[in-house]
Amino acid sequence: MAGKRKTKRQTSREDLAKPSKWRLQHGQVGEPVREADPETGLPVMHRRTVDTLGQMLANGTITQEMHDAGAVFRRQFRVAALDQLRAMPLIRIPGGSGDSLTDRQVAAREQVAHAMMALGGFESAAGSCAWHVVGLEHSVREWALRQGWGGRSVGHAQAQGMLVAALGVLAVVYGLVPRQRAA
Repeated sequence: MAGKRKTKRQTSREDLAKPSKWRLQHGQVGEPVREADPETGLPVMHRRTVDTLGQMLANGTITQEMHDAGAVFRRQFRVAALDQLRAMPLIRIPGGSGDSLTDRQVAAREQVAHAMMALGGFESAAGSCAWHVVGLEHSVREWALRQGWGGRSVGHAQAQGMLVAALGVLAVVYGLVPRQRAA
């Protein structure tokens, strides 16, 4: 019995210095940035993805103050642990305390609640848009189709307008724009 020789297949390897094809189909990726790792001090190279607020700032749809207000809201939202990703409760870990919230998280939740009230509440168009697009980092299109406002989907242009209005209010709430200039 003569066996057939198996030929080695050439497998194409991805260049790890570039974003994968899968990553590129999910939005723009910035140029690589070389920085020092904060924990070890070793040099690392990473790429930043362009988020909704970054794209709107680059397009001139929003001002720098609006972008900064969105960044403040997003940071408070993350600190408040309001995103949908949850960690395992510490009560289940031997020696865990089970304390659910830290003082920092409580303060961040109060700041987010204050911002949401300034936007008209959780059920308002601006509040819902800020919560989902800025806080949970959904795309404007996804929010417009899935969540919308009052249970109804809205057009992409109208949804983007709601986000711009919400960011304008947040810029005033956080003191990035004086009230006279905003009016």
